Amino acid sequence: MEQLEQRTIAKVSARLIPFLIICYFVAYLDRVNVGFAAITMNKDLGLTATMFGFGSGIFFLAYFLFEVPSNLFLDRFGARKWIARIMITWGLISGLMAFIPQIGQVTGLGNEVTFYGLRVLLGLAEAGFFPGIIFFLTLWFPSVYRARIIGQFMAAIPISSAIGSPISGQILGMHGVAGLAGWQWLFILEAAPALALGAVTYFYLTDRPADATWLTANERSWLDGRLRAERAQREAVHDLTVWQAITHGRVWALSLVYFGAVAGLYGVGFWLPQIVKAFGLSNAMTGWVVAIPYVVAAVVMVWYGHRCDRTGDRTGYAAMALLVAAIGIAASTLTHDPVLTMVAFTIGSCGVFAVLPVFWTLPTAVLSGTSAAAGIAVINSVGNLAGFAGPSIMGIAKDLSGSFSGGLLMISGVAIVALVIVLLLGHDRELERVPTRVRAAE
Repeated sequence: MEQLEQRTIAKVSARLIPFLIICYFVAYLDRVNVGFAAITMNKDLGLTATMFGFGSGIFFLAYFLFEVPSNLFLDRFGARKWIARIMITWGLISGLMAFIPQIGQVTGLGNEVTFYGLRVLLGLAEAGFFPGIIFFLTLWFPSVYRARIIGQFMAAIPISSAIGSPISGQILGMHGVAGLAGWQWLFILEAAPALALGAVTYFYLTDRPADATWLTANERSWLDGRLRAERAQREAVHDLTVWQAITHGRVWALSLVYFGAVAGLYGVGFWLPQIVKAFGLSNAMTGWVVAIPYVVAAVVMVWYGHRCDRTGDRTGYAAMALLVAAIGIAASTLTHDPVLTMVAFTIGSCGVFAVLPVFWTLPTAVLSGTSAAAGIAVINSVGNLAGFAGPSIMGIAKDLSGSFSGGLLMISGVAIVALVIVLLLGHDRELERVPTRVRAAE
């Protein structure tokens, strides 16, 4: 039985995880490339730091509004169709970001309002992608594998920044090609992969294990049986309807924890290219330097997820990662030395990214089925409001004081609050144990 389990999980991992990493790589790159575009775009469009921070963050308000409906649609129509729809629509809208001046002139809205409007539409288009994937992974992987699998999948975030930062810096150098600015080429070239992957997704993904013709009958039977047994075990303790999941106190407490993690992810991420550019570097060199924290964080993130699965200590590992994030982000305000600043951001990034795969084991241990789709969407949507608050706070702090220090300290403080909530919530390890009837069969 152990060999069957190992063989099945290996097959499922090889089939799904690399493809999903590529998809999320593109999704995250299209979401945050506005941070690199801002190096030259803000001046071209006449955007202040406050305007840019608001426009970067407003994406998440739209994301918040459509997150839960989108995940329920995914549960109803299947991941294959719904994720393909998400990717194609966000690719189209991301590409339109390149034509803000033209759209603003034709519509009479101007550059600022057009920038805000397209960011809203991008949020609506992409809503449901990440929580949809998290829900999708619960349909394929038993609880004991979740932290490492989610860690591998979410490694696409730092990888996209590590690889995308130098590429984005180089693309900015295409200024004047075909009469377009470098930031316009950035949006066009980085939107194209989403359109292509959307089409591939429709034909490549499989909605549930029972439909996986690429597994043997024994493999399908074992995986489907294990997941059904785990679902029954969870529902014996927490059998929640969709509405109960949406209004559950633990779901909302976890939303606040995720808010703290996301504040560090986007509050720093959107502004890091401009912070590094202020060291006096070229656009291309800025891309390489910005990549450093993400390269280190990607390795730490995958390692941390594996360690957490081995110990089963979800609470302790989440709290420790949040503490490291808070310390690193706060430390970046204590020095003006570029090297020490980047060391601090690297430490902070390791904490921010390490907490993500561990965090997502907490709600998926309690929720299952359609209630999981709804609960995961609530947590992700509320948490991602930090994607609006974080960049906005950073922009306002920069305009008021000429420094990012105030905003960075606030983000560090939010991570500490998230740490306290994690410790107060705790985690029931029994919800993730192998079901009794599965152990008996083995």
